This record gives sequence, C-alpha cells and structure tokens, in this order.
Amino acid sequence: MLKKLVEILADVYWTDERIGKYGEKLTERELKLVSLLGRKGKILKNIYLPKDNEETSEIDVVFITQKGVFVIESKNYSGWIFGDEKSYYWTSSLPNGQKNRFYNPIKQNQTHIKWLNEYLKSNDYHNIPMYSIIAFSERCEIKKMEVYSDNLWVLKRDELYACIRQVWNKETDILNTEEIENIYYLLQPLTNVDESIRQIHISNINKKLDKTESSDDINMKIQNQFTKESTEICPKCGSKLVLRTAKRGSNSGNQFMGCTNFPKCRYIKNL
Repeated sequence: MLKKLVEILADVYWTDERIGKYGEKLTERELKLVSLLGRKGKILKNIYLPKDNEETSEIDVVFITQKGVFVIESKNYSGWIFGDEKSYYWTSSLPNGQKNRFYNPIKQNQTHIKWLNEYLKSNDYHNIPMYSIIAFSERCEIKKMEVYSDNLWVLKRDELYACIRQVWNKETDILNTEEIENIYYLLQPLTNVDESIRQIHISNINKKLDKTESSDDINMKIQNQFTKESTEICPKCGSKLVLRTAKRGSNSGNQFMGCTNFPKCRYIKNL
C-alpha cells in the first residue's frame, strides 16, 4: 500500500517538464566540471530565441567558449535508443517492451542553431562556429545511431567532457574573453522570459506535433496496407520488424511481426 502511494506521488511530481529540467541541470553540472578542468566557458539554459513568425525556439543549454558555441539538446530517456541523422523519428525501447517515438533531436537542434545564428548575426556576430550535441541520460543505451555531419555528436551525458576536449584539441580559438562575455550578456535576457511566453511556446510545439502525428499516422496506415511492413524496431538487435505469416505448426496461417535479421535474430511479436 505504502509502495503504491509512493509510486503515485512520484508520478505526480515527476512530470515530463520536471524530468526535462532535471536533465538540463545535470548537463549544466557536467559543463561546470569541464570549466573546472581548464576548458572555460559561459553556460546558459532555456534560451527562448525569437523566430520570424512571432514564435520562439527554445535551446536547452549553450556553452559559449573561445572555440565557438556548443548547442546542447538534453534528452532524459531510458532504455535502448535507435535512430539516425536523417530519420524524422527516433525510438526508445524499454525492457518491458514498451516503445516510444520522439522527434529526431538532431533536426530539433538544427532549428535551434539556425535561429541562434540569425539572432547573433542581427547583433553583428557572424560566422560563429556551432557545435551540435545531443546529450542523453546515462540511464539509456545508444544501440544504433548513424551520424554523418561534422560538428555533430550523439552521446550520453557523461561523455560530454571527452567530446568538448576533442574539439578543444582540434580547433583554433575564434572568440576572445570579451566576445564570450558579450555573447553571454546578449543571450542572457532571453532566459528570463515571462511565463506566458513559455506557455505559448509549449502550445505551438504541441500543435505542430499533433498535426505531424496525424499526417504520419495516415501515411503509415497506407504504407502498411500496401507493403505489409512496419516501422517497428526489433528490441533485441535494432533491425526492422516486418509482417510475416506462419507456414507450419498450430499457428499456421496466423500473422506475426518478425525480425528482418532472421535467422541470426529470432525475435517475433505476436499480433
């Protein structure tokens, strides 16, 4: 009884927003460790950048350094993570078999960087190097990930230091101390936005997700109807699952989802 009550209270407290904020706080802590170890920079969280359609683009964390600006999208998912740079959606797979789709954070961060560049250009800061980092929780395992572009990393939060050290050792200094301070104080007011702006930002995101999801669901039904294939991912090996029909045994004639990596992987999902 007590355990059940604790679980209910935990569910009430740990909303998606609180989980997200906690992840950003942990990312900030890792960056402070980077600064303590000699690679100093200025950190800002939750920057609401203006867009040209009167909406905003929210950056989770930025790290402003002499090498440029590290733009970090913090993700606090658990389980196995499957994705690649080009896909519209990624998947997280939990040990209980539950799967969650979420919008590709690389594309999400590309939008953030676009509007950050626009904002800096409008304030006479041009051609600032931008480093895109997607930082996942240490509780997840990145099982299958394909990334092609330069200055782009998908990693777990505890790998941030090694990533930034790699950039530090490779790239030349671009910004001096005064320029770092100026960019910091230029962006800082965008972190202190009114609560109404935050709510409008969240509302706009939800509307876009609802619209995208509805369109995607329709396309998926059409695709499944004609190809009999699924975009589901095998939780064992990360390959694609496809619709198959049993040819032998008591289940002969019944359909199931089978792994395309068969016979190396024999995972099946009954329908």
